[in-house]
Amino acid sequence: MPRYKLTIEYAGTRYSGWQIQANARTVQGELLRAIRDAAGEEPLDFQGSGRTDAGVHALAQVAHVDLRHGVSPGPWRRRVNDGLPSDIHVLSAEPVSHRFHARRSACSRSYLYQVCRRRTAFAKPYVWWVKDPVALEPMREAAARFAGMHDFRSFTDADPEESSTKVALDPILIEEHGDLVLVRVSGSHFIWKMVRRLVGVLVEVGRGGLTPEQAAGFLEEDSPWPARLTAPASGLFLERVAYPGDPPAPPIRPAVEVRRVEQG
Repeated sequence: MPRYKLTIEYAGTRYSGWQIQANARTVQGELLRAIRDAAGEEPLDFQGSGRTDAGVHALAQVAHVDLRHGVSPGPWRRRVNDGLPSDIHVLSAEPVSHRFHARRSACSRSYLYQVCRRRTAFAKPYVWWVKDPVALEPMREAAARFAGMHDFRSFTDADPEESSTKVALDPILIEEHGDLVLVRVSGSHFIWKMVRRLVGVLVEVGRGGLTPEQAAGFLEEDSPWPARLTAPASGLFLERVAYPGDPPAPPIRPAVEVRRVEQG
């Protein structure tokens, strides 16, 4: 029973998230259908490294699939892609040991969020256009307060699949690229809506609506504010899933370019 590791990119705009759902179009559902057709059999197991919500994209989602019979990874990957819609693409397929598990073997995950400082005709499905001026230094000051192990219960909704709201975050990176503000959030794992609410709070700090101290206070006590400030799904990308032995993360770069335009 061979196992294969798949690395997948997708635009999540048209889908109700990654995970298969009844009566909803999902990325996992589209992939399962294409994998089944390309292999000529029902996969014995097909799991991703984690869920992405409706409208969220991925630059490198990772999944594993178990088949009854071996396939030649290159030609089989091309057949899978031939059966997929244009907004889902399998970047690579490689045989792995059964000790590899897409979710349990991962040691870290990183998300990229794209905030756009101007209206754009081309990148709207992949950014959050923030009309107000956004100052980076207060955002960075607030972001520094979130690094380390914290309880992010104010940044999530109740989820029966999560037993704890404690998450260990790496230092959050915030950089400018053209008219984009890029936010990279990396950590051991993430809970439902956490990254979008974290970005929403950081942007509110950049707008001047919150101080870094107030943002950090959401870690100390329950607050409805992170939920009210939830950033839209359009700007969020699952950027990378890292496994033991993988190289360090590359420098932060945009998923979609938006050049700077001087306002006249």
